[in-house]
Amino acid sequence: MIQRIFILSLAVLTLGACRENKPADILFYNARVYAVDSAFGRYEAFAVKNGKILEVGTTHNIRSVYRAPKSVDLMGRWVYPGLIDAHCHFLGYARGLREVNLWGTRSFEEVLSKVQEFAEERDSIRFIVGRGWDQNDWENKEFPDNEQLNRLFPDKPVFLMRVDGHAALVNQAALDYAGISKKTSVRGGILEKNEKGELTGILVDNAVDLIEVPEVSPAALTEVLKEAQQNCFAYGLTTLDDAGLRKKDIFFLDSLQKVGDLKMRLYVMVTDEPESRNYFLSNGFYQTERLNVRSIKFYADGALGSRGACLIKPYSDRPGHHGLLLDSVEHFQKAARQLAEKGWQMNTHAIGDSANRIILKTYGQYGRGKDLRWRIEHAQVINHEDFDLFADNEVFPSVQPTHATSDMLWAEERLGRIRLHDSYAYKLLREKYGKVALGTDFPVEDISTLKTFYAATIRKDMDGQPKGGFQMENALSREEALKGMTIWAAYSNFEEKEKGSIEAGKYADFVVMDTDLLNCKPEAILQARVLQTYINGEAVYSAGTPSAE
Repeated sequence: MIQRIFILSLAVLTLGACRENKPADILFYNARVYAVDSAFGRYEAFAVKNGKILEVGTTHNIRSVYRAPKSVDLMGRWVYPGLIDAHCHFLGYARGLREVNLWGTRSFEEVLSKVQEFAEERDSIRFIVGRGWDQNDWENKEFPDNEQLNRLFPDKPVFLMRVDGHAALVNQAALDYAGISKKTSVRGGILEKNEKGELTGILVDNAVDLIEVPEVSPAALTEVLKEAQQNCFAYGLTTLDDAGLRKKDIFFLDSLQKVGDLKMRLYVMVTDEPESRNYFLSNGFYQTERLNVRSIKFYADGALGSRGACLIKPYSDRPGHHGLLLDSVEHFQKAARQLAEKGWQMNTHAIGDSANRIILKTYGQYGRGKDLRWRIEHAQVINHEDFDLFADNEVFPSVQPTHATSDMLWAEERLGRIRLHDSYAYKLLREKYGKVALGTDFPVEDISTLKTFYAATIRKDMDGQPKGGFQMENALSREEALKGMTIWAAYSNFEEKEKGSIEAGKYADFVVMDTDLLNCKPEAILQARVLQTYINGEAVYSAGTPSAE
């Protein structure tokens, strides 16, 4: 009997010694971890090796079982999976860091002043580019014309993109540069004209693409991309879905990732441009540890703010005007059939209820039942009869919560009360499909993940308006919003087995914050701070150094 007890005790000690000697690269402990796993578990610690999570558990368990050359005391802070922006324009945002910043301008006069100041500081620049103006924020809410720009810049081309990227104001020099005249025609776009039939310089939707802005040098682009990356890391972002890039841009980003200049993970949608689309459809998916290319981005219509969104009934504030369908229904059907055959994801920008109906039915005709995870990007205005099509046709809604709180001040003027009720309906979309992916559409909106979370759950703008929240019946719960920024977004990218939660076997991508986003007061969400952001267990951003042993 004594011998059996001795042997059993020796076995237990031996097993314990083995467990206590498991090697790891780094241990993170003394944290409050929202793992966002299937049980939505809460933990205290986890071990990392070769950039991946080995195990998640209590501080006592992880520190007892694993040995590592480095341990990090997270000092009771809150840890979340690395945040994913499911729809943004990272490359465009980076380029914009060296252009005229027109966000928040309150009048056309302020726009002109900023352009003049920019031009004076950069006298050698030959082509002026800016972005961010929104006439809905001005006292006069109509589109401006280019008369004053022509006087200020008679010889130098000026291209000023509207905030949503679906309209631009250009001067005569830019029109001449692109060879655009009043006789120019463009499918799916508008060249605005005045009462005399002369061009005003306003280009809408596909007409914007008539202006080819000169490219910056690779060295200059590398620098702004690195700056843009750090801005994203500061908000806890570890994966970005760049919604529409050309082949050459994709491989440029790939080259920067391979040499370590870009550590950000990217899920890239290929733009619907023949050369790029045909190359990837012919060569198949392209995937590395940090880059995933398996989807193609289409544009069904324009934006609501520039009245380019395609509506079933006319705009409430412009009788007879329905917006624009940017390509033929046959084009989308042909593309859907081709992508379904090759197993590619189809992600389509659709704002208006007419555009959404067309794409929902197209998806149902060609993609249903094949786990293609075809997405509608934005899904802003949905006819009440069409919500069930998200479930019936297996269509993933990818939405941007800050669009609701940015548009709510003027959206009713465009849509009327009845259509507005079925717009920005994130809760209903989540209920129909079961999941919803959240993004920002930056630089159209701010890159802030905290503003995304706040707009999704509290449904107010940064001034706390409206008092009771905007159409609160469609607010997401805080747990749903966090999932939409992590595991559901990962699922929309076919990456749920690699990221989106803090679980064994997944990348050690996570963010450390000073606030419990799921239980804090609403106003505390916007005051929260990202303290550290990690990719592969490596700190890529730090606002404060955690205690390391």
